Parts: sequence; C-alpha cells; structure tokens
Amino acid sequence: MERKCLDCGEPLRGRSDQKFCSDQCRNNYNNKINRAETNFMRNVQNILRRNRRILAELNPEGQRKVHQDQLIAKGFNFEFHTNTIKTKQGETYYFCYDQGISALEDHYFSLLKRSPDHEEPAFSL
Repeated sequence: MERKCLDCGEPLRGRSDQKFCSDQCRNNYNNKINRAETNFMRNVQNILRRNRRILAELNPEGQRKVHQDQLIAKGFNFEFHTNTIKTKQGETYYFCYDQGISALEDHYFSLLKRSPDHEEPAFSL
C-alpha cells in the first residue's frame, strides 16, 4: 500500500510514520482543520477588544454614568464580556478586561475602571 500526503495526496518517501510530504503541506492541513475554531476565537477576541476600547473611551476618568444609546452608537456588544463581579451592595458589573459596566435605571449604565493591580477592583466587594 502506497502512503500519500494527507494534504496534497503526493506519494510519501522516507520514514514509515511520515504523514506529509513537506512542512508546507503539514501547515496547510493543520490550518484547514483549525480554521473554523480559529476564526470563531478571533471574532470573539475582536468583539471583546472593541467593547473594552468603547468603555475606556467613554470612561477616561475611571467612573462615569452613560446612556445606553451612547454605547449602542459606538457599536458596543452587550453579549460579550470577560468576567462578572457582584458587589456587596448587590450590583453586578460585567467586565471587558479592566473596564466594567453595570445597568442602572432608565437605560443608563455605570462605567468603572478596575485598579491597575488587577487583584482588587476599584470598589469593595
């Protein structure tokens, strides 16, 4: 039985456990297999980065109140965040890395930047 490259189908010469005829074929094959997963992760990462950039842009001082329309106009996606923190007061903050957002009344949101040490948020839990 003749062994063939898993990517291009060319006959293989050399080691008995060889699967590809070249590094290029090996890379092509693995890129094809991982393409959908890689694209999904890339798209999610881009959304998270954009959300963080929007929050940082709207909150240069570290704490601010903004209307939902401002967030929507800039393209903020409310479905994606990196982590959630619930305060002792019962507020839930959704963070995109170091930038947090919490819903208030009348379509307003409280924005908060986490302290630089990333261990403790800028508020007490």
